[in-house]
Amino acid sequence: MDIRPRFFIKTKDNLFFAVNSYQHPPTHYISFLRYIPCKEGDRENNGIKYKKVNSEEAYDYINKHHPEYLFDWNVENKKMMGVLKEDVCEIISPIERLNEIVNSDDENPLFNKIRLLASIFHEKAEISYDNMGVTGSTLLHLQNNMTSDIDFIIFGQENHRKAIQLYSQLKNDKNSPLERISGDYWKQVYDKRIKDNSMTLDEFIWYESRKNNRGLIKGTLFDILFTRNLDEIKENNEINFKPLKKTTIKCTIISDINSYDTPAIYNITDVKILEGPNVNIEKILSFTHTYTGIVKNNEEIIASGVCEEVTKKDSSKIYNLIIGTTRESLNEYIKLVKNPIKK
Repeated sequence: MDIRPRFFIKTKDNLFFAVNSYQHPPTHYISFLRYIPCKEGDRENNGIKYKKVNSEEAYDYINKHHPEYLFDWNVENKKMMGVLKEDVCEIISPIERLNEIVNSDDENPLFNKIRLLASIFHEKAEISYDNMGVTGSTLLHLQNNMTSDIDFIIFGQENHRKAIQLYSQLKNDKNSPLERISGDYWKQVYDKRIKDNSMTLDEFIWYESRKNNRGLIKGTLFDILFTRNLDEIKENNEINFKPLKKTTIKCTIISDINSYDTPAIYNITDVKILEGPNVNIEKILSFTHTYTGIVKNNEEIIASGVCEEVTKKDSSKIYNLIIGTTRESLNEYIKLVKNPIKK
């Protein structure tokens, strides 16, 4: 069954979960609760009103109504959230939803912008419509056609590389409908992403501007998200994950090829432990979109998160630094050693 990150699951009792892993245990699909039926909800699908829930609300709802959706799997001392496979009503595909919008006669402003964005990537980057999709509220028919952002997905690593490269060029073209983020939009994105003092607004703008995975199309925010194609998903030989303790390191990036993935992965070298256990950390993994694609090959960085011990099938162990152990990622970050903002 095709079920990848950024697909959604609808359950038998009309809950919507966002899939957030390529790997799943035998009993559940790893996913996070995003929308619940609510009489006071501000969105509607098939006559049912829905409310979008934050992390705290999601866990509260699951603990009260579906404690079986919190379970032990491969991370020690942590309950995973996921839908029991027997409770799945529908797997909702971003690719199929985009195809529906592209072939629709509905002329609402949001759909027109989605069609335009898809056509630009198809015509100028030569990306097949079968390798594009939309997720988030639009996938679930819960969008606000005037105010919703566009969560646009490119499937396949090479396709995604071409898409962000194209946007990096078009955002500087005055005749292009794809524009840079500017003005009040930056403060809106910053307030959504940064919940502590780990990064100033000016720093955030500098990092985001060079990632080339977020912009404006005729005044509407869009993200260029990445999900692997099926032939890019490899069998995972890591069977157990043990969080150790708060860790801060200084290191150099040696491979950023998977830095837009879920999670974002950075291979590192020349690691110096500034705080935490004295182990050989090989990779940084970010589970928060804020630190996707944020640093590049050969850059010297400082990163703070939680050190994790990983046991493989052959019983060998490696160590990763995890960013985004909570949705808000408080005091967890990846930044250049040298502040990029000139004072």
